[in-house]
Amino acid sequence: MATITKENFNFLKQLKQNNNRDWFNKNKAVYEQQHENTIAFADSLLHELSKHDHIETPSGKKSLFRIYRDVRFSKDKSPYKTHWAGGFKRATAQLRGGYYFHLEPGNTIIGGGFWAPNKEDLQRIREDIAMDDAPLRKILNSKSFKDTFGSLEGEQLKTSPKGFDKDHRASDLLRYKQFIVFRKFTDQEVLSPDFLKSANDTFKKMRPFFDYMSESVTTDSNGVSII
Repeated sequence: MATITKENFNFLKQLKQNNNRDWFNKNKAVYEQQHENTIAFADSLLHELSKHDHIETPSGKKSLFRIYRDVRFSKDKSPYKTHWAGGFKRATAQLRGGYYFHLEPGNTIIGGGFWAPNKEDLQRIREDIAMDDAPLRKILNSKSFKDTFGSLEGEQLKTSPKGFDKDHRASDLLRYKQFIVFRKFTDQEVLSPDFLKSANDTFKKMRPFFDYMSESVTTDSNGVSII
């Protein structure tokens, strides 16, 4: 059961203060050591996650995003990210949504959801909500969801989308373009021996939300599979 070490976060803090290639190259060995620590954590998290969900991502290493920033279209030309991040994709066409972790001093997040639903999926989700918003509201208003995530997050339209009444009773939900949930952790929590369990428990508590959304995009209004 791997843990994120204090040395790992110290490296990220130093990288933030010295975000340049010269410093990074001089400290490449430290980077590689802490990168391995993060891979070990991601492997352990994937192992635990796979006990209660079907995951397509084959390994912790494959889940990690590169530390190198794409600066081509950014005013900020800092070459390196100052955090570790990665994601796990659910397996099969029936299981939708993705899990996400972001490890950063002062800004660690365990989350998941639907970052960029395609046009067809988004329409199905909205039609499902418009027909009956009670099932989704029951999930979002549950004690488990509220205590863990607080509320549903994601980009929203300013008014109901085209084709839906602006005064629809579920207009607050219909406006979403993304459907994201996340929980923040303090550095003390991240560096504790219990963080892996807490991260996995956070993923577990996404399941009712994931299952509802998966059904919305894979079945018709009669509950018959469309895939």
